[in-house]
Amino acid sequence: MSDNRNMLVALALSALFMGGWWFFFAAPQAKLQQEQAQKLALQQKKPLASAEAPSAIPLPPGVSAPAAQALTREAALQLGGARITINTPTVNGSILIKGARFDDLKLKHYRETVDKKSPEIDLLAPSGSKFPYFAQFGWSAQDHSTPVPGDQTPWKLASGSTLSPGHPVVLTWDNGKGLTFTRTITVDDQYMFTVSDSVAKTSAGAVTLYPYALVVRDGVPPHQTYQLLHEGFIGAAKGKLEDATYKDFDKDDAQPKTFDSTGGWLGITDKYWMAAIIPPQDAAFNGAFHATPYGSTKSYQANYALGPRTLAPGKPVTVTHHLFAGAKVVEQLKTYETTLGINRFDYAVDWGWFIVLTKPLFWLLDKISHYVGNFGLAIILATILIRIVLFPLANASFKSMGKMKKVQPQMEAIKKKFGDDAAKQQQEMMELYKREKINPVSGCLPMLVQFPILFAFYKVQIVTIEMFHAPFWGWISDLSAPDPTSYLNLFGLLPFTVPASLPGVLAGAAFVLHVGLWPLLMGVTQWVQFKMNPAPTDPIQAKMFAFMPLIFTVMFASFPAGLVIYYTWNNILSMAQQGYMMKREGVPIHLFENLKPPRWALSLIGRKDAA
Repeated sequence: MSDNRNMLVALALSALFMGGWWFFFAAPQAKLQQEQAQKLALQQKKPLASAEAPSAIPLPPGVSAPAAQALTREAALQLGGARITINTPTVNGSILIKGARFDDLKLKHYRETVDKKSPEIDLLAPSGSKFPYFAQFGWSAQDHSTPVPGDQTPWKLASGSTLSPGHPVVLTWDNGKGLTFTRTITVDDQYMFTVSDSVAKTSAGAVTLYPYALVVRDGVPPHQTYQLLHEGFIGAAKGKLEDATYKDFDKDDAQPKTFDSTGGWLGITDKYWMAAIIPPQDAAFNGAFHATPYGSTKSYQANYALGPRTLAPGKPVTVTHHLFAGAKVVEQLKTYETTLGINRFDYAVDWGWFIVLTKPLFWLLDKISHYVGNFGLAIILATILIRIVLFPLANASFKSMGKMKKVQPQMEAIKKKFGDDAAKQQQEMMELYKREKINPVSGCLPMLVQFPILFAFYKVQIVTIEMFHAPFWGWISDLSAPDPTSYLNLFGLLPFTVPASLPGVLAGAAFVLHVGLWPLLMGVTQWVQFKMNPAPTDPIQAKMFAFMPLIFTVMFASFPAGLVIYYTWNNILSMAQQGYMMKREGVPIHLFENLKPPRWALSLIGRKDAA
């Protein structure tokens, strides 16, 4: 009875895990990839209500009119006039001088594919291209008749020609009414830009200005379709995370999400990259996430406004903003969090609900990989360390299972003796457990612990850029992607390529074609692990256990290769530990006996010895 209970718990947990995977990941991802066909968006001006900010902050348009066909990136960069070149060890691109807009940035260390000759990752993109994505800083005047820097401001390059670490550029603009604006832009050797805005007043009287900053994305690129992963708006205010997805603004009448704080940050994040604006951490600000509809798509904005700055003649005002535009490298995010005092900046990585597991697990993998130089090897070593930590719990479980196997004949005798009296049968079973000091529930505990750890491994491998294109040995060139091999061409031995998709109604079953070598190894280890235990006497149970490794093999084929490697090694270590405990408890290991075809399988092929 206890064996049946444990089996049912195992099946229920497996079904829950597989059902959750299909419901939250596979099915929605397939649907989104088919539905997302984006057009170029029009970014319009939209008011930002605030008690401390002006009634309307002028936000720059993404494009002046909808384009019939988006320009190439190179063609779009020719629009608007002169540019300032950006060249650092990690990024290259340019700043459009008109409007001083950050709208052209590529990441030098990351490419679209594992091929080192493939194009660099495009992060920021100019208006007129397919999916504009940019950041801008400015001032808003309480008196709307006062000219202030905006989208069309003809800034002049006062000094510097190329923006690089240690080589700032300075822009100036005179509004013709007694205000001179100076913008100094610097950049470090990673992904942080510093924008220092100064305003000097030469005419009589006082004027009140409000600094602001924004990040804009016109439309959502098709690749932003990952499930179990947050993409869209993100930030931190009052010490807590603020976020919103693109779906939150699906309706044209969706209201902005607003918040206020002293210190914090906000922006728009992708899976591995982010553009975030960071106000002075000692200044109060009003932040907002909102979307402006245009046609069948939208323009998404994250912006903040600081409190009023009153200028008098001879008393200039300076405000320093920061712009992060780059890869979400955890160590670098934490460095900025410490050096610039940016609260929860490493939460730009979507650690998920199991953050108490995902962050420590990533820390462990990252530390090991620094020593061994390979994330795949780090996964294997981390698996061993986790098994060591869980060794007492697993030992107690295997010990209890061993005792259960030893008293199996007594349990069968009780079932036969009290077969018609379920209450008496249960009472006798409990007495047997008590007499033999057996805890029938302990066999499920390692399984209950295993699922959160398994999910934490999965989460770490899909959200951390350190896993992106991280190679292992052999054919695994990207631990964050599924095993690229397939059984259909004998894992590359046969000279043909397995199709990536199937036509029509078969499209949803294409994943069955791509079952690689590592998922098969995982399935085999799970099958052998099942075979170490006595075969269930119930034919239905036996069939369920027989097909479970096959189901897991097909399911895990679409998981990141790093996760499959972890699960495979975990199975191997579990078998070793179980074998050791069974031998110590004097319980026979039924591996070779159970490798024989079961009776129900022999009966299917008409074997006479199936009886």
